[in-house]
Amino acid sequence: MKEYLKLLKDERNFRLLSTIQLMCYFGVWFSHTGIFTLLISLDAPVWALTLSAAMAFIPGVVIAPFSGILVDKFSPKPMLVIMMAVETISVFMLLFINSLDYLWLLLLIIFIRNGVGGMYFQVEMSVLPKILSKESLKLANEIHSIIWAVSYTAGIGLAGVYIHFFGIKSAFLLDGALYLCSFGFLYLLKLDELKPEFIEKPLKMLKNGLKYLKENRLIVHLIFLHAFVGITAYDALIALLADYRYANLLSTSLVIGLLNASRSISLMFAPAMLSKFMNKKTLIYIYIGQGLGIIIWALSLQNFYLALVGIVFAGFCTSSLWSYTYTLLQQNCQKGFYGRVIAYNDMVFLGFSALISFAIGFLYELGLSVEMIATFMGSLFFVGAFYYHVVSKRYEIR
Repeated sequence: MKEYLKLLKDERNFRLLSTIQLMCYFGVWFSHTGIFTLLISLDAPVWALTLSAAMAFIPGVVIAPFSGILVDKFSPKPMLVIMMAVETISVFMLLFINSLDYLWLLLLIIFIRNGVGGMYFQVEMSVLPKILSKESLKLANEIHSIIWAVSYTAGIGLAGVYIHFFGIKSAFLLDGALYLCSFGFLYLLKLDELKPEFIEKPLKMLKNGLKYLKENRLIVHLIFLHAFVGITAYDALIALLADYRYANLLSTSLVIGLLNASRSISLMFAPAMLSKFMNKKTLIYIYIGQGLGIIIWALSLQNFYLALVGIVFAGFCTSSLWSYTYTLLQQNCQKGFYGRVIAYNDMVFLGFSALISFAIGFLYELGLSVEMIATFMGSLFFVGAFYYHVVSKRYEIR
């Protein structure tokens, strides 16, 4: 923990970026919980719930080839400001959704917000390797995952209670207000020294990016290894649990909030516990641990209160797996291709997440229980462990 605090103290730009992250990620979960609570209150069908969950991931798949070019072509600070402005406007647009007749507008807002949010993330993650050392980069990614978990814990946990007492629209307003406040910290960023590596035509940059992936197969394997973390996108599964399995216990918003808050306890504390343990040799055990954790959660789903404990196991390895596989990708990528590689990585990662969201709804409609679906998701990480074993034997990973 001392290493984390020292990095935040010494690196001003990283500290500002982290502060913006904390504020915006915290607010996002108020809108996130509000959207699913709104859909359930409007008696939205299962396909609408799963499509809304998947729509958070689809933009990254669709725009990744183009967003990566923009990240590599333009200076980072103007990009960050523009993306933040679009996200802020999209949050306030949620206030106009009051019936299923506007489901199309809701899906469009989710698409736009997550599309530009993904680009903001790509810009930020391409900046970090340029302003931090190799040793600091690993810590920075761990801090990023901890910030996500802290905001996730506070945001989605408090969001359920907040919406229960103050309503859905109030949650959207709070999210928008936090985004407006973040502009002050964004203004203080000093990234003028970071200029684009290449001044090329977009089509040529696209071709060169694809050529780079073709000539560097290890990068492709690392992208797919990171994408396994996308399997943990079980928002649709939690929404189904709230709507059907636990509907008579508590309000929908409280069930969603409590389940996600319990999960985020391990997401928040596990990275610091596993940090010294994390290396290329032990990564295979993190994949196995992630799979076992989800299966333990699956076995606890019959009882809501047991599920609150079980989901802690499901999240224990997630943050460490995300941050370390991301670090490996950054360390093995050439500087001039950061933006495009990170964009392609997001495309595959979010593709996995969208596929899982659709699969959850499809399998549930087929008659599979939530326990069977969760067990299947956990078993996929054993495939990931074997895949990493093969890649680590065949390639030299830096």
